[in-house]
Amino acid sequence: MTVHALHAHRAEIRLAGSGGQGLITGMHILFRALALEGRRAAQSQSYEPTSRGGFCYSDLVVSDDSGDYPLATRLGMVAALSQVGLDRSLPLLEPGALVIVDERLVPDPPRQGFDLHILPIMARAVETGSPRIANVVALGALARLGRLVADETLEQAVRLETPPKFADLNIAAVREGRALVAAMAGA
Repeated sequence: MTVHALHAHRAEIRLAGSGGQGLITGMHILFRALALEGRRAAQSQSYEPTSRGGFCYSDLVVSDDSGDYPLATRLGMVAALSQVGLDRSLPLLEPGALVIVDERLVPDPPRQGFDLHILPIMARAVETGSPRIANVVALGALARLGRLVADETLEQAVRLETPPKFADLNIAAVREGRALVAAMAGA
């Protein structure tokens, strides 16, 4: 297992999938966590006109230099919750990029050229309490594998970026994402 560190001059990160999966919210949480740690980041997003089911993504560009171009051009980390989300992100993936996919929602991931992790993200979200938290389970796995932010910081950001009545469920989702990574490491 390769562990990617967010210590480079510039890192480009994407949550990709279909509209309605909470990808933009997931990236808002990570953006807040990076800000809490004093990191500079620019967040962008795009979604097709259909509110559910169309291609959707949210990107973060983390940079030590505030003058850098704020949009992703070479993704170093992607978590994908749909095949279309991954397929539409592939042209921007740099060789060796960290790629996290759901085992059921992304049936045809690239088998070579990337640090690929196939995880039961949606199944774990359902077990934890709701399929709607798959985005946050993926975020927990991404944050751990990418060594993006401290665990406590990510949980603090979840509390700040989600409605109070869903905060505990979303924190459980982040922890489940980290647990998936820990289980992989132990396997």
